[in-house]
Amino acid sequence: MHRIFPEPDPTPLDDPALIDLYAPDRSQNSLRVNFVTSLDGAVTLEGYSEGLSGPADKRVFALLRMLCDALIVAAGTLRHEGYGPVMLDERARAWRRQHGLAEYVPLVAVSRTLELGPALRALTAAPTRPYVITCGTSPPSVRAALAEVADVIVCGDDDVDLAAARAELHERGLAHLLSEGGPLLLGGLTAADLVDDFCLTMAPLLAGAGAGRITAGPPSPRPHRLGLRHVLADEDMLLLRYAR
Repeated sequence: MHRIFPEPDPTPLDDPALIDLYAPDRSQNSLRVNFVTSLDGAVTLEGYSEGLSGPADKRVFALLRMLCDALIVAAGTLRHEGYGPVMLDERARAWRRQHGLAEYVPLVAVSRTLELGPALRALTAAPTRPYVITCGTSPPSVRAALAEVADVIVCGDDDVDLAAARAELHERGLAHLLSEGGPLLLGGLTAADLVDDFCLTMAPLLAGAGAGRITAGPPSPRPHRLGLRHVLADEDMLLLRYAR
C-alpha cells in the first residue's frame, strides 16, 4: 500500500506512516465513519461486506479501531455481520497503553427497539464494558436486562437522538468515535451533520444491481462537503480519507 495523493510516493507505507495518515486530532472531539464499497456503490457482496474487503482494507480497519476511543455500530449490523467482542491484538493494546489510551475499545451498540438481546456475545464477552444507545420507547424490561452487561443510555423519545448520543459519549471521555455502520446509522449521522471524518475503501468490483448502498434512510436536508485528505492504493483497491 502506498500514497498517490497528496505527494505521490511509491514507498510502501509502514505502520508508523499509516498511523500518521489516519491519526485523529486529539485536541478536539470527532466522529469518523469507515466503510468499504464496490465501484458501483454496493455495501455488500452476496449479503456481506467481507466480500468487498482485502488485506489493505483489513489493515486500515484494524488501525482505525486501534486509534479510536469507542466503536459505534447499529444493532442490525451487529446481528447481520455476526460481530463478536471488540478485541485488539497485543501489539495494538501496547500501542494504546504507550499513548495514554485505554487498553481496550468499548463497543457502542445503537438500537431504537433493543432487538439485540443481553446474550449477544459482542456485549457479554466484551473485554471492557460496552454501551447501548436507545430511545424512550424501547422496552424498559429489556433495558433493565441489558444494564446487567452494558451501560444503557436513553437519547431521544420516539427515535434515537444521535446528536445527543454523541454528546453523551464525549461527556464520558470518549473523544474520538468510530462508526462502522450500517447504512441507516450513516444516513442518520449524515442528516444530523455529525460526520467529521470519512474513510472509504473502494473495491475494484462491479457488484451489479440488488445490493444496498452505504447509506440509507430519509433524505438528508442538505449535502455536507468534506475535503480530500489522502488517497492510498493497494494494487487496484483505493483507500480514501475525507475530513472537515
